Amino acid sequence: YSSATITRHYKVFDDALAGAPHQIHYSVKANSNIAILRLLADLGAGFDVVSAGEIYRLEIAGAPLDRVVFSGVGKTAAEMRYALQRGIHAFNVESEAELELLSSVASAMGLEAPVSLRVNPDVDPQTHPYIATGLRESKFGIPWQRAEASYARAAALPGIRVVGVDCHIGSQLTSLAPFLDAVDRMLELATRLRAAGLPIEDLDLGGGLGITYRDEAPPHPDDLARAIIERTRGCGMKLLFEPGRVIVGNAGVLLMSVLYQKTSEARRFVIVDAAMNDAIRPALYGAYHAIRPVRESDAAEDTVDVVGPVCESGDFFAKQRGLTPVAPGDLLALMSAGAYGFSMSSNYNARPRAAEVLVRGGRYDVVR
Repeated sequence: YSSATITRHYKVFDDALAGAPHQIHYSVKANSNIAILRLLADLGAGFDVVSAGEIYRLEIAGAPLDRVVFSGVGKTAAEMRYALQRGIHAFNVESEAELELLSSVASAMGLEAPVSLRVNPDVDPQTHPYIATGLRESKFGIPWQRAEASYARAAALPGIRVVGVDCHIGSQLTSLAPFLDAVDRMLELATRLRAAGLPIEDLDLGGGLGITYRDEAPPHPDDLARAIIERTRGCGMKLLFEPGRVIVGNAGVLLMSVLYQKTSEARRFVIVDAAMNDAIRPALYGAYHAIRPVRESDAAEDTVDVVGPVCESGDFFAKQRGLTPVAPGDLLALMSAGAYGFSMSSNYNARPRAAEVLVRGGRYDVVR
């Protein structure tokens, strides 16, 4: 991982929003390495978490927990207690059942839980269906047509303090239109809630801004911020954002060593020492990651499949991809591996996970 790239990406996003009251809550699920969390905390980031385990990692990193928002559809009572004890900024509540449980937990502790309801605005994010979260059939959020009734219930419950509205429509978004549709709907909702007497302070617009893996052309944070600030100017709410991939995705690579080459009747394979347990996105989503030899060559490319040692046919990084000739021991870099790489890794086949290295200028530290 590149410390300079992570810093630059965070500052670009933060500076783009300088024209409005705001807080960036980095999405910890994208990459939860403690050194990266510490780096971002030092830059002033808040954090978006989806488990008590992620809060614990922030504690170890020394991050201020009053800048944490807690999302996720399956929070347990134990996780709620843990978060309340640590004074997080807000819970992004995703169902009426969760709201009732949080009320019970907070009341039993003699505390008030600050709450934004995550509302599903039924906006098509135009992304892979596995990472689309804002459509009506999604498991995430409270249905749009139930939003006002749910807020009325929240306002009446003991141990609950309504602080904002929240949405998150998906991940790896490459167009402004879905973001702006969601902003318009959430502004409409916040206006109605305020008219009903609810003190809506936060407008949490989630994350999801995409990066370039191949030939995508996602909006620049400046363009996103400009459009959103124009729409929300004078709304009287603090803007909260939950970027993850756009901060760390292109700040990391997965280094892998060539083990063997193998030719069958139909394919040529380059077998490497990394596998789907290290970077599962190609197997899970059919996602594209560029693969580059560490020592580049002008030689003509071969058409190969780049695969790992795991005992699954889905253990691949690339199929029918052009690659200059390589030999055992050569190093390849799987590009754009800083987000949803190690954080989604496993010990499948009893394989050890990869070490993590943070590069700072001319030096590096092994950070896990």
